[in-house]
Amino acid sequence: MDFLPQKHAKYFSRFLNLLPARLASHDSTRVTIAFFAVSGLDVLDSLELLTPSQKENIINWIYRYQVIPKEEGLKCGGFQGSSTLSLKSNDRDQLAAVESYHWGHLAMTYTGIAILVALGDDLSRLDRRAIIEGVAAVQREDGSFSASVEGNEQDMRFVYCAAAICAMLDDWGSVDRKKMAQYIRNSLRYDYGVSQHMEMEGHGGTTFCAVAALHLSDQLDVLSTREVEGMKRWLVLRQGEGFQGRPNKTEDTCYSFWIAATLKILNAFHLTDFEENRKFILSTQNRVVGGFSKWPHFNTDPFHTYFGICGLSFVDEPNVLEVMPSLNISMRAYRRLRGLHNEWKLTQNLTDVRLNID
Repeated sequence: MDFLPQKHAKYFSRFLNLLPARLASHDSTRVTIAFFAVSGLDVLDSLELLTPSQKENIINWIYRYQVIPKEEGLKCGGFQGSSTLSLKSNDRDQLAAVESYHWGHLAMTYTGIAILVALGDDLSRLDRRAIIEGVAAVQREDGSFSASVEGNEQDMRFVYCAAAICAMLDDWGSVDRKKMAQYIRNSLRYDYGVSQHMEMEGHGGTTFCAVAALHLSDQLDVLSTREVEGMKRWLVLRQGEGFQGRPNKTEDTCYSFWIAATLKILNAFHLTDFEENRKFILSTQNRVVGGFSKWPHFNTDPFHTYFGICGLSFVDEPNVLEVMPSLNISMRAYRRLRGLHNEWKLTQNLTDVRLNID
């Protein structure tokens, strides 16, 4: 079956202009939907479908959701997912009540920064210090992270988001990386899958989150050789034709990213059957309007479309850019990000020299 990149590029473009009614329940997480669309266009090498003004509008839209905390307030820097909690009112009490719920969310912060990088923004409008302080503020005593400063879930998904944010901003601040790594090791199960939270079942998505977080924090060596080899075996056994997320579950397009990316980080993806994986991914492709679905003949969505295309990138599909596995962005975007890191370091070094001279 042929891969139809142009149809998928148009599919992503549509999601940047209009969301279908069935996604109304996701209104508060619009930034993540935009991430799949923008990063999808990037991986398809099709960002030219967006005009310069469209790119600028998306960048400005993302910055609208940046939360810059007050000096005396909570350490809650980061990004929100939409304007759901925005309010226009002349009533000061109402505005104060709504503003008290303005805090960054780790998943929205990660995806928001990734969008900016993909679109070539220089990140100069980011309050990097506030964001990193916001990440540290949601780390829990067991080493995990919650989504936001006022609690919410705390599990491996947000461990990954925290690690990705710190890696993208090249700053770990007061985040306790060792405690984070210990939380990950405590979530390693008997079969060498990693669970969403301690004492739960091993899962392909959270195994990626754990391994990627260790990779981004330069701590993969906390895993023993036996644990790494056991994890590789557990991951490889998730392949039927495509990949499943857990034993005895149905194969699902998105695991062609989660499982494959983890194996890429562990240098073991070559142990899988590329052709069978490709065949399964393409069986979920909508050949009429574009997009990929969870399973063959189901409704498509931006989530599975993006991860299906990333899965095709891993099996060297033509017309798809290389993906940086642990950050889940294109290698082109990653190289741009590394260039920004070098600029920040140079600026900091010059500042330090001036201070020493003074």
